[in-house]
Amino acid sequence: MNAPTLPTAAELEAALRAALAPVQLEVLDESGAHAGHAGARAEGYGTHFRVRIASPRFAGLSRVAQHRLVYDAAQVFVPRGLHALAIETLQLPT
Repeated sequence: MNAPTLPTAAELEAALRAALAPVQLEVLDESGAHAGHAGARAEGYGTHFRVRIASPRFAGLSRVAQHRLVYDAAQVFVPRGLHALAIETLQLPT
């Protein structure tokens, strides 16, 4: 049985766009900076991501609820090796 492939920033970005229709989105793979840390893999990618996102879906929600929406959209990547997700929810541009 083949091990699942590690997620990429592009895949995570596509999932977030599909789920949350953001007006601003930046997905950074910071895995290489976590070498030797828990959850890090020798490949140097696909385990630790930073997401900066603004979405109309966040309107009226607490920061915790906003983060839950992001986690829900990214959950599919956990079995593939996603270990850490730093989330910065942003205010919609006016």
